[in-house]
Amino acid sequence: MLKCRTVWKKLAPLARTSSTLCRQNVRKAGLNNGRIPTHVPTAHMSSGLPGGGGDNLKYALLVGAASIGGVAYAYHTMKGDQQRYQARITELSSRSQKAAAKESLPSHAPYLLLGGGTASFAAARSIRARDPGAKVLIVTDEPDLPYMRPPLSKELWFSDDPSVTETLRFKQWNGKERSIYFQPPSFYINPEELDSVENGGVAVLTGKKVVHMDVRGNKVKLDDDTEISYDKCLIATGGVPRNLQVIERAGEEVMKRTTLFRKIEDFRSLDKVSRNVKSITIIGGGFLGSELACALGRRSTESDLEVIQMFPEKGNMGKVLPEYLSNWTTEKVKKEGVKVLSEALVKSVTYKDDKLEIHLKDGRLVKTDHIVTAVGLEPNVDLAKSGGLEVDSDFGGYRVNAELQARSNIWVAGDAACFYDIRLGRRRVEHHDHAVVSGRLAGENMTGANKPYWHQSMFWSDLGPDVGYEAIGIVDSSLPTVGVFAKATAKDTPKAATEESGTGIRSESETEDTATSAVASVTPAPVVENKDDYGKGVIFYLRDKVVVGIILWNVFNRMPVARKIIKDGEEHADLNEVAKLFNIHED
Repeated sequence: MLKCRTVWKKLAPLARTSSTLCRQNVRKAGLNNGRIPTHVPTAHMSSGLPGGGGDNLKYALLVGAASIGGVAYAYHTMKGDQQRYQARITELSSRSQKAAAKESLPSHAPYLLLGGGTASFAAARSIRARDPGAKVLIVTDEPDLPYMRPPLSKELWFSDDPSVTETLRFKQWNGKERSIYFQPPSFYINPEELDSVENGGVAVLTGKKVVHMDVRGNKVKLDDDTEISYDKCLIATGGVPRNLQVIERAGEEVMKRTTLFRKIEDFRSLDKVSRNVKSITIIGGGFLGSELACALGRRSTESDLEVIQMFPEKGNMGKVLPEYLSNWTTEKVKKEGVKVLSEALVKSVTYKDDKLEIHLKDGRLVKTDHIVTAVGLEPNVDLAKSGGLEVDSDFGGYRVNAELQARSNIWVAGDAACFYDIRLGRRRVEHHDHAVVSGRLAGENMTGANKPYWHQSMFWSDLGPDVGYEAIGIVDSSLPTVGVFAKATAKDTPKAATEESGTGIRSESETEDTATSAVASVTPAPVVENKDDYGKGVIFYLRDKVVVGIILWNVFNRMPVARKIIKDGEEHADLNEVAKLFNIHED
């Protein structure tokens, strides 16, 4: 009875509202024909709330419950009510917190930049340079402040700092240390201060995704239903890594052992994987795939890690380099400790006996622990529909004019922009320097500059500290090419180039330069079509006898010369003479 009294004390708040339940329990127990007893022994009554026959009601519930286990039922009902009550309170509290967060965020940004990558940061810096009091808000769905992506597949992998995945600081080839972030947190102002700050500034709203764009209303909606209006807007949402359909269809076990490499978290995840598995296979023979293969290959020499790279082309970067140079590069990658499988088309991927099995269409079978898919980028055009923006059917990305405008007060820069190059026609470029250049130009035009995109952006790739190249324009191996090579010296490496220039991100230093004239070397420069060693050289890509692309192979700090050649757009009777402008035969 003491136990019953305790239960009733707990049930007291529910007594008045549970009469129906009580009667049902009593009826089921067969007591008093389902009627609540009117006379009960006083000694058996517990003290309860006065009024409304509370004691009798509780006693009837006790009798019925004792007969059919209703005490447990009622107790759990009460407990469930308490849990629902707490859940409701939590929900209301969450709503209150979200509402408070919305109130603290700026409802308006004169300059709203969507995306937190290189293009957005370059635009913000450009806007502030032309309009010192400008208020700029960057919205990014990543948890990080703006950072550069190239070191994720290059220098960070060569760091000897065991905590590099946390510090994200790395040594450039020239030995100088820097952070992957463009600026420290102190550079930015808090988003809630954007409205009130007197001299303007740049604020970054992290972990927020823009899901809707109202072009007529000049506002966007975030994934938490927050709305932010703007005067000028830049879309620099970049892209998402592509995956192979055969992997997407392969099931959860395969997908969770596959990395799509793009962000800081991908670097951290793959670094951890590389230290805990015995075999990693990289699918893709382009820039990213080859860089990661070399980086992981270097690491494999220090451990038992097997690194495999496979791609459908005949050699590394086969879509970019002429065949002879692609073959040479493949041998270079092999020397870095990578097992290379060329002309490899993936038919299916399965998970069996704790291993991933990659079945190739020619019958080859590769067993591995982890897959890195590096097969290109899909431009992020999620806002095209709601914003009424045109997506280019040939190149992808938001279609913009030469001033990078998509609409009267909307610009696009970086990977997501399909722009009109006044020299080379409609293009879309996925490289760091293009993000810098297009972001900077968009920022200038957002402040009224009205400049066309005339500056040819470049890109670069390093296969470790000893082999690297810089390129500009349209570099497509399907185009006719002419290569001019010379013997390399100790100065002709990415490491030596950065030591000389003092910077590790080469494009950031060279994009401000222009070429007005060049002194040609007097040494004869034979045109090379095939030989065993390509120390350094220049490869010209031709379209209708005009140079539309140039690769500088282990030739550095000559990009302004290459840019001028493409800008001039002239036919050249003898490219051997043009190659002399790069002084590749100097010791």
